[in-house]
Amino acid sequence: MWCRRLACLLTAPCQRSGSAGHRSPWPLGDGRTLLAAAARRHHTAPESLKCAWQLHGDHLELRYGSTLMRFDFVWLRDHCRSASCYNAKTNQRSLDTASVDLGIKPKAVRVDETTLFLTWPDGHVTRYGLEWLVKNSYEGQKQQVMHPRILWNAEIYRQAQVPSVDCQSFLQTDEGLKEFLQNFLLYGIAFVENVAPTKEDTEILAERISLIRETIYGRMWYFTSDFSRGDTAYTKLALDRHTDTTYFQEPCGIQVFHCLKHEGTGGRTLLVDGFYAAEQVLRQAPDQFELLSKVPLKHEYVENVGDCHNHMIGVGPVLNVYPWNNELYLIRYNNYDRAVINTVPYDVVHRWYAAHRTLTTELRRPENELWVKLKPGKALFVDNWRVLHGREAFTGYRQLCGCYLTRDDVLNTARLLGLQA
Repeated sequence: MWCRRLACLLTAPCQRSGSAGHRSPWPLGDGRTLLAAAARRHHTAPESLKCAWQLHGDHLELRYGSTLMRFDFVWLRDHCRSASCYNAKTNQRSLDTASVDLGIKPKAVRVDETTLFLTWPDGHVTRYGLEWLVKNSYEGQKQQVMHPRILWNAEIYRQAQVPSVDCQSFLQTDEGLKEFLQNFLLYGIAFVENVAPTKEDTEILAERISLIRETIYGRMWYFTSDFSRGDTAYTKLALDRHTDTTYFQEPCGIQVFHCLKHEGTGGRTLLVDGFYAAEQVLRQAPDQFELLSKVPLKHEYVENVGDCHNHMIGVGPVLNVYPWNNELYLIRYNNYDRAVINTVPYDVVHRWYAAHRTLTTELRRPENELWVKLKPGKALFVDNWRVLHGREAFTGYRQLCGCYLTRDDVLNTARLLGLQA
Protein backbone atom coordinates (compact mmCIF):
# COMPACT_ATOMS: atom_id res chain seq x y z
CA MET A 1 0.00 0.00 0.00
CA TRP A 2 1.05 3.60 -0.61
CA CYS A 3 1.26 4.37 3.10
CA ARG A 4 3.35 1.27 3.79
CA ARG A 5 5.70 2.27 1.00
CA LEU A 6 5.79 5.76 2.47
CA ALA A 7 6.75 4.30 5.83
CA CYS A 8 9.55 2.33 4.19
CA LEU A 9 10.83 5.45 2.46
CA LEU A 10 10.74 7.36 5.72
CA THR A 11 12.56 4.74 7.76
CA ALA A 12 15.01 3.22 5.28
CA PRO A 13 17.78 5.87 5.45
CA CYS A 14 18.01 5.70 9.25
CA GLN A 15 18.06 1.93 9.19
CA ARG A 16 20.98 2.00 6.81
CA SER A 17 22.86 4.57 8.89
CA GLY A 18 22.28 2.49 12.00
CA SER A 19 23.92 -0.59 10.51
CA ALA A 20 26.52 0.63 8.06
CA GLY A 21 29.97 1.22 9.51
CA HIS A 22 29.17 -0.37 12.89
CA ARG A 23 29.46 -4.03 13.72
CA SER A 24 26.88 -3.69 16.45
CA PRO A 25 24.43 -0.80 16.10
CA TRP A 26 23.34 -1.14 19.73
CA PRO A 27 26.45 -1.83 21.88
CA LEU A 28 26.23 -1.82 25.66
CA GLY A 29 27.12 1.41 27.43
CA ASP A 30 26.93 3.14 30.78
CA GLY A 31 24.10 5.58 30.03
CA ARG A 32 26.13 8.69 30.95
CA THR A 33 25.46 12.15 29.55
CA LEU A 34 26.47 12.56 25.91
CA LEU A 35 27.48 15.90 24.46
CA ALA A 36 26.35 16.80 20.95
CA ALA A 37 29.94 16.70 19.77
CA ALA A 38 29.96 12.93 20.29
CA ALA A 39 26.98 12.59 17.96
CA ARG A 40 27.84 9.21 16.47
CA ARG A 41 28.40 7.32 19.70
CA HIS A 42 25.90 4.75 21.00
CA HIS A 43 24.66 4.38 24.55
CA THR A 44 22.29 2.01 26.26
CA ALA A 45 20.62 1.63 29.59
CA PRO A 46 21.34 -1.63 31.43
CA GLU A 47 20.79 -4.61 29.17
CA SER A 48 17.74 -5.83 31.11
CA LEU A 49 15.89 -2.62 30.20
CA LYS A 50 16.35 -3.19 26.47
CA CYS A 51 16.86 0.52 25.93
CA ALA A 52 19.49 2.07 23.67
CA TRP A 53 19.94 5.41 21.99
CA GLN A 54 22.05 7.12 19.36
CA LEU A 55 22.40 10.81 18.57
CA HIS A 56 22.46 11.80 14.90
CA GLY A 57 22.95 15.17 13.28
CA ASP A 58 19.27 16.08 13.23
CA HIS A 59 17.50 13.45 15.31
CA LEU A 60 17.65 11.07 18.24
CA GLU A 61 17.33 7.35 17.58
CA LEU A 62 15.95 5.37 20.49
CA ARG A 63 15.25 1.68 20.82
CA TYR A 64 13.03 0.67 23.74
CA GLY A 65 11.92 -2.92 23.93
CA SER A 66 11.14 -3.99 20.39
CA THR A 67 10.36 -0.49 19.11
CA LEU A 68 12.96 1.53 17.19
CA MET A 69 11.99 5.21 17.20
CA ARG A 70 13.38 8.33 15.59
CA PHE A 71 12.66 11.77 17.03
CA ASP A 72 13.41 15.07 15.31
CA PHE A 73 15.08 17.50 17.72
CA VAL A 74 12.43 20.17 17.12
CA TRP A 75 9.74 17.57 17.94
CA LEU A 76 11.52 16.72 21.19
CA ARG A 77 11.66 20.37 22.21
CA ASP A 78 8.10 21.13 21.08
CA HIS A 79 6.51 18.32 23.10
CA CYS A 80 8.23 19.12 26.39
CA ARG A 81 5.88 18.51 29.32
CA SER A 82 7.63 20.79 31.82
CA ALA A 83 5.51 23.32 33.74
CA SER A 84 6.74 26.21 31.58
CA CYS A 85 5.97 24.42 28.31
CA TYR A 86 2.77 22.52 29.04
CA ASN A 87 -0.26 23.27 31.23
CA ALA A 88 -1.08 20.00 32.96
CA LYS A 89 -4.35 21.41 34.32
CA THR A 90 -5.78 22.21 30.91
CA ASN A 91 -3.78 19.61 28.96
CA GLN A 92 -2.69 22.30 26.53
CA ARG A 93 0.67 23.38 25.15
CA SER A 94 2.08 26.64 26.52
CA LEU A 95 5.25 26.67 24.45
CA ASP A 96 5.10 28.75 21.27
CA THR A 97 6.15 26.22 18.64
CA ALA A 98 7.15 28.97 16.21
CA SER A 99 9.73 30.20 18.73
CA VAL A 100 11.72 26.94 18.63
CA ASP A 101 14.93 27.19 16.61
CA LEU A 102 14.55 24.80 13.66
CA GLY A 103 18.24 23.99 13.98
CA ILE A 104 18.06 23.20 17.70
CA LYS A 105 20.12 20.32 19.12
CA PRO A 106 20.33 19.03 22.69
CA LYS A 107 23.46 19.94 24.63
CA ALA A 108 23.25 16.74 26.66
CA VAL A 109 21.26 13.49 26.65
CA ARG A 110 20.79 10.95 29.42
CA VAL A 111 18.60 7.87 29.87
CA ASP A 112 17.82 6.08 33.12
CA GLU A 113 15.55 3.08 33.69
CA THR A 114 12.32 4.91 32.81
CA THR A 115 13.13 8.38 31.53
CA LEU A 116 14.88 10.26 28.74
CA PHE A 117 16.50 13.55 29.82
CA LEU A 118 17.43 16.25 27.30
CA THR A 119 19.31 19.43 28.19
CA TRP A 120 18.94 22.22 25.62
CA PRO A 121 21.45 24.99 24.79
CA ASP A 122 19.62 27.49 27.04
CA GLY A 123 19.82 25.08 29.98
CA HIS A 124 16.16 24.00 29.85
CA VAL A 125 15.67 20.30 30.72
CA THR A 126 13.03 18.14 29.05
CA ARG A 127 12.01 14.79 30.53
CA TYR A 128 10.11 12.05 28.72
CA GLY A 129 8.92 8.75 30.10
CA LEU A 130 10.09 5.96 27.81
CA GLU A 131 6.62 4.39 27.80
CA TRP A 132 5.13 7.75 26.81
CA LEU A 133 7.57 7.98 23.92
CA VAL A 134 6.65 4.51 22.67
CA LYS A 135 2.97 5.38 22.82
CA ASN A 136 3.35 8.75 21.11
CA SER A 137 6.08 8.11 18.56
CA TYR A 138 5.28 7.70 14.88
CA GLU A 139 6.63 4.15 15.02
CA GLY A 140 4.46 3.34 18.04
CA GLN A 141 1.33 4.80 16.48
CA LYS A 142 1.98 2.90 13.26
CA GLN A 143 1.65 -0.34 15.23
CA GLN A 144 -1.54 0.74 17.00
CA VAL A 145 -5.18 0.62 15.96
CA MET A 146 -7.11 3.81 16.56
CA HIS A 147 -10.48 2.11 16.72
CA PRO A 148 -10.63 -1.64 17.53
CA ARG A 149 -13.33 -3.32 15.47
CA ILE A 150 -14.80 -6.71 14.68
CA LEU A 151 -15.41 -6.98 10.94
CA TRP A 152 -18.46 -9.03 10.07
CA ASN A 153 -20.63 -10.60 7.45
CA ALA A 154 -24.13 -11.81 8.24
CA GLU A 155 -23.01 -15.17 9.66
CA ILE A 156 -20.26 -13.67 11.82
CA TYR A 157 -22.71 -11.17 13.29
CA ARG A 158 -25.37 -13.78 13.99
CA GLN A 159 -22.83 -16.14 15.58
CA ALA A 160 -21.64 -13.33 17.85
CA GLN A 161 -25.16 -13.06 19.32
CA VAL A 162 -24.65 -9.39 20.13
CA PRO A 163 -27.30 -8.48 22.70
CA SER A 164 -29.60 -5.49 22.50
CA VAL A 165 -29.58 -3.17 25.51
CA ASP A 166 -32.75 -2.42 27.44
CA CYS A 167 -33.91 1.17 27.20
CA GLN A 168 -34.01 1.78 30.95
CA SER A 169 -30.55 0.31 31.44
CA PHE A 170 -29.30 2.45 28.56
CA LEU A 171 -30.80 5.63 29.96
CA GLN A 172 -30.23 5.14 33.69
CA THR A 173 -27.00 3.17 34.19
CA ASP A 174 -23.42 3.58 33.09
CA GLU A 175 -23.18 -0.20 32.72
CA GLY A 176 -25.98 -0.32 30.17
CA LEU A 177 -24.62 2.68 28.29
CA LYS A 178 -21.11 1.22 28.24
CA GLU A 179 -22.37 -2.15 26.96
CA PHE A 180 -24.26 -0.40 24.18
CA LEU A 181 -21.27 1.74 23.18
CA GLN A 182 -18.91 -1.23 23.22
CA ASN A 183 -21.21 -3.10 20.86
CA PHE A 184 -21.49 -0.03 18.64
CA LEU A 185 -17.73 0.58 18.50
CA LEU A 186 -16.93 -3.05 17.69
CA TYR A 187 -19.66 -3.77 15.13
CA GLY A 188 -20.78 -0.36 13.86
CA ILE A 189 -24.42 -1.11 14.76
CA ALA A 190 -26.26 -1.45 18.06
CA PHE A 191 -29.86 -1.86 19.18
CA VAL A 192 -31.88 -0.54 22.11
CA GLU A 193 -35.06 -2.44 23.06
CA ASN A 194 -38.30 -1.38 24.78
CA VAL A 195 -38.25 2.21 23.57
CA ALA A 196 -41.62 3.97 23.61
CA PRO A 197 -42.57 4.34 19.90
CA THR A 198 -42.63 8.13 19.80
CA LYS A 199 -40.38 10.76 18.31
CA GLU A 200 -39.95 12.37 21.73
CA ASP A 201 -38.72 9.18 23.38
CA THR A 202 -36.37 8.48 20.48
CA GLU A 203 -34.94 11.97 20.90
CA ILE A 204 -34.27 11.34 24.61
CA LEU A 205 -32.54 8.10 23.63
CA ALA A 206 -30.27 9.84 21.12
CA GLU A 207 -29.35 12.64 23.50
CA ARG A 208 -28.04 10.09 26.00
CA ILE A 209 -24.87 9.69 23.96
CA SER A 210 -24.57 12.79 21.78
CA LEU A 211 -25.74 16.15 20.64
CA ILE A 212 -28.19 15.78 17.78
CA ARG A 213 -26.80 17.14 14.52
CA GLU A 214 -29.30 19.40 12.82
CA THR A 215 -29.11 19.16 9.04
CA ILE A 216 -31.15 20.17 6.01
CA TYR A 217 -33.56 17.43 7.12
CA GLY A 218 -34.12 19.11 10.47
CA ARG A 219 -33.27 17.96 13.97
CA MET A 220 -35.56 14.94 14.42
CA TRP A 221 -37.29 13.72 11.30
CA TYR A 222 -40.32 11.65 10.42
CA PHE A 223 -39.78 9.39 7.46
CA THR A 224 -42.71 8.31 5.27
CA SER A 225 -43.29 7.56 1.58
CA ASP A 226 -44.98 10.90 0.94
CA PHE A 227 -42.48 12.35 -1.58
CA SER A 228 -42.10 15.33 0.75
CA ARG A 229 -38.40 15.54 -0.06
CA GLY A 230 -36.51 15.20 -3.31
CA ASP A 231 -34.97 11.91 -2.30
CA THR A 232 -35.60 8.27 -3.29
CA ALA A 233 -35.77 7.41 0.40
CA TYR A 234 -39.15 9.14 0.64
CA THR A 235 -40.79 6.48 -1.55
CA LYS A 236 -41.81 2.83 -1.18
CA LEU A 237 -39.10 1.67 -3.55
CA ALA A 238 -36.23 -0.58 -2.56
CA LEU A 239 -33.00 1.22 -1.67
CA ASP A 240 -29.63 -0.28 -2.50
CA ARG A 241 -26.90 -0.23 0.16
CA HIS A 242 -25.36 3.17 0.73
CA THR A 243 -24.03 5.57 3.31
CA ASP A 244 -25.88 8.80 4.01
CA THR A 245 -24.91 12.44 3.45
CA THR A 246 -21.98 11.65 1.17
CA TYR A 247 -22.71 15.11 -0.25
CA PHE A 248 -21.68 16.75 3.03
CA GLN A 249 -18.05 17.84 3.37
CA GLU A 250 -18.13 15.77 6.57
CA PRO A 251 -20.73 13.00 6.30
CA CYS A 252 -22.88 12.52 9.39
CA GLY A 253 -21.24 10.11 11.80
CA ILE A 254 -24.13 8.17 13.34
CA GLN A 255 -27.71 7.63 12.24
CA VAL A 256 -30.62 6.61 14.47
CA PHE A 257 -33.63 4.70 13.10
CA HIS A 258 -36.82 3.88 15.00
CA CYS A 259 -39.82 2.38 13.22
CA LEU A 260 -42.92 3.84 14.86
CA LYS A 261 -45.53 2.15 12.69
CA HIS A 262 -45.82 -0.15 9.69
CA GLU A 263 -49.15 -1.36 8.39
CA GLY A 264 -48.15 -3.43 5.38
CA THR A 265 -45.53 -5.85 4.10
CA GLY A 266 -41.82 -5.76 3.24
CA GLY A 267 -39.60 -2.91 4.30
CA ARG A 268 -36.83 -4.93 5.94
CA THR A 269 -33.64 -2.98 6.61
CA LEU A 270 -30.41 -4.07 4.97
CA LEU A 271 -27.07 -3.63 6.80
CA VAL A 272 -23.62 -4.31 5.31
CA ASP A 273 -20.27 -3.85 7.03
CA GLY A 274 -18.44 -1.67 4.51
CA PHE A 275 -15.13 -2.19 6.29
CA TYR A 276 -15.44 -5.97 5.97
CA ALA A 277 -16.00 -5.59 2.21
CA ALA A 278 -13.10 -3.15 1.89
CA GLU A 279 -10.84 -5.59 3.74
CA GLN A 280 -11.63 -8.22 1.11
CA VAL A 281 -10.62 -5.76 -1.61
CA LEU A 282 -7.39 -4.97 0.23
CA ARG A 283 -6.52 -8.67 0.36
CA GLN A 284 -7.48 -9.49 -3.21
CA ALA A 285 -6.54 -6.31 -5.06
CA PRO A 286 -4.42 -3.93 -2.96
CA ASP A 287 -3.79 -1.64 -5.93
CA GLN A 288 -7.52 -1.14 -6.33
CA PHE A 289 -7.92 -0.45 -2.61
CA GLU A 290 -5.20 2.19 -2.95
CA LEU A 291 -6.95 3.77 -5.91
CA LEU A 292 -10.26 3.95 -4.03
CA SER A 293 -8.45 5.61 -1.12
CA LYS A 294 -6.71 8.26 -3.23
CA VAL A 295 -9.09 9.35 -6.01
CA PRO A 296 -11.37 12.23 -4.90
CA LEU A 297 -14.97 12.26 -6.10
CA LYS A 298 -17.85 14.69 -5.84
CA HIS A 299 -21.20 13.72 -4.36
CA GLU A 300 -24.13 16.03 -4.89
CA TYR A 301 -27.64 16.60 -3.57
CA VAL A 302 -29.92 18.93 -5.56
CA GLU A 303 -33.42 19.51 -4.21
CA ASN A 304 -36.23 21.82 -5.26
CA VAL A 305 -39.39 20.45 -3.67
CA GLY A 306 -41.89 22.73 -1.96
CA ASP A 307 -40.00 24.96 0.45
CA CYS A 308 -36.88 22.77 0.35
CA HIS A 309 -34.15 24.21 -1.83
CA ASN A 310 -30.70 22.71 -1.40
CA HIS A 311 -27.57 22.14 -3.42
CA MET A 312 -24.98 20.24 -1.38
CA ILE A 313 -21.58 19.03 -2.63
CA GLY A 314 -19.14 16.83 -0.74
CA VAL A 315 -15.72 15.80 -1.97
CA GLY A 316 -13.62 12.82 -0.92
CA PRO A 317 -12.45 9.34 -1.86
CA VAL A 318 -14.65 6.29 -1.43
CA LEU A 319 -12.25 4.86 1.17
CA ASN A 320 -10.57 7.12 3.72
CA VAL A 321 -7.55 5.80 5.64
CA TYR A 322 -5.15 7.12 8.26
CA PRO A 323 -1.87 7.51 6.33
CA TRP A 324 0.41 6.33 9.13
CA ASN A 325 -1.11 2.86 9.67
CA ASN A 326 -3.46 2.38 6.70
CA GLU A 327 -6.45 1.99 9.04
CA LEU A 328 -9.76 2.59 7.29
CA TYR A 329 -11.94 5.11 9.12
CA LEU A 330 -14.62 6.21 6.64
CA ILE A 331 -16.36 4.82 3.58
CA ARG A 332 -18.26 7.24 1.35
CA TYR A 333 -20.41 5.05 -0.90
CA ASN A 334 -23.66 6.15 -2.48
CA ASN A 335 -24.34 5.45 -6.13
CA TYR A 336 -27.51 7.55 -6.02
CA ASP A 337 -25.73 10.75 -5.06
CA ARG A 338 -22.36 10.41 -6.78
CA ALA A 339 -21.95 13.43 -9.05
CA VAL A 340 -20.37 13.65 -12.49
CA ILE A 341 -16.83 12.29 -12.30
CA ASN A 342 -14.81 15.30 -13.38
CA THR A 343 -12.02 15.13 -10.82
CA VAL A 344 -10.28 12.10 -12.36
CA PRO A 345 -8.10 12.14 -15.51
CA TYR A 346 -9.06 9.85 -18.36
CA ASP A 347 -6.05 7.54 -17.88
CA VAL A 348 -7.15 6.81 -14.31
CA VAL A 349 -10.94 6.78 -14.55
CA HIS A 350 -11.24 3.34 -16.17
CA ARG A 351 -9.07 1.78 -13.46
CA TRP A 352 -11.22 3.55 -10.88
CA TYR A 353 -14.37 2.02 -12.40
CA ALA A 354 -12.76 -1.42 -12.18
CA ALA A 355 -11.83 -0.82 -8.52
CA HIS A 356 -15.34 0.46 -7.75
CA ARG A 357 -16.79 -2.66 -9.38
CA THR A 358 -14.61 -4.88 -7.20
CA LEU A 359 -15.79 -3.12 -4.03
CA THR A 360 -19.42 -3.16 -5.18
CA THR A 361 -19.21 -6.90 -5.85
CA GLU A 362 -18.07 -7.44 -2.27
CA LEU A 363 -20.75 -5.16 -0.85
CA ARG A 364 -23.44 -7.04 -2.79
CA ARG A 365 -22.44 -10.56 -1.82
CA PRO A 366 -25.52 -12.18 -0.24
CA GLU A 367 -23.43 -13.57 2.62
CA ASN A 368 -22.51 -10.00 3.60
CA GLU A 369 -26.13 -8.85 3.87
CA LEU A 370 -27.70 -8.63 7.32
CA TRP A 371 -31.47 -8.17 7.04
CA VAL A 372 -33.42 -6.96 10.06
CA LYS A 373 -37.06 -6.04 10.50
CA LEU A 374 -37.38 -2.77 12.39
CA LYS A 375 -40.37 -2.77 14.71
CA PRO A 376 -41.84 -0.26 17.13
CA GLY A 377 -39.84 -0.24 20.36
CA LYS A 378 -36.49 -1.30 18.83
CA ALA A 379 -34.15 1.55 17.92
CA LEU A 380 -31.14 1.02 15.68
CA PHE A 381 -27.93 3.07 15.78
CA VAL A 382 -25.75 2.85 12.65
CA ASP A 383 -22.15 4.03 12.19
CA ASN A 384 -22.64 5.94 8.94
CA TRP A 385 -18.87 6.08 8.38
CA ARG A 386 -18.70 2.29 8.29
CA VAL A 387 -21.98 0.41 7.82
CA LEU A 388 -24.06 0.76 4.68
CA HIS A 389 -27.84 0.52 4.94
CA GLY A 390 -30.69 -0.02 2.52
CA ARG A 391 -34.19 -1.47 2.49
CA GLU A 392 -36.49 -3.70 0.51
CA ALA A 393 -39.62 -2.31 -1.12
CA PHE A 394 -42.72 -2.21 1.05
CA THR A 395 -46.47 -1.81 0.93
CA GLY A 396 -48.79 0.10 3.20
CA TYR A 397 -48.09 2.92 5.62
CA ARG A 398 -44.61 2.92 7.18
CA GLN A 399 -43.38 5.63 9.49
CA LEU A 400 -39.87 5.97 10.87
CA CYS A 401 -38.30 8.67 12.96
CA GLY A 402 -34.67 9.32 13.59
CA CYS A 403 -31.80 11.75 13.56
CA TYR A 404 -28.09 12.17 12.94
CA LEU A 405 -25.61 12.36 15.80
CA THR A 406 -22.29 14.15 16.00
CA ARG A 407 -19.54 11.58 15.89
CA ASP A 408 -17.22 13.51 18.18
CA ASP A 409 -19.76 13.49 21.00
CA VAL A 410 -20.46 9.75 20.74
CA LEU A 411 -16.74 8.96 20.86
CA ASN A 412 -16.30 11.41 23.73
CA THR A 413 -19.00 9.60 25.73
CA ALA A 414 -17.29 6.27 25.05
CA ARG A 415 -13.86 7.53 26.15
CA LEU A 416 -15.29 8.96 29.39
CA LEU A 417 -16.58 5.45 30.15
CA GLY A 418 -13.10 4.00 29.66
CA LEU A 419 -13.53 2.62 26.13
CA GLN A 420 -10.99 2.97 23.32
CA ALA A 421 -12.63 5.18 20.73
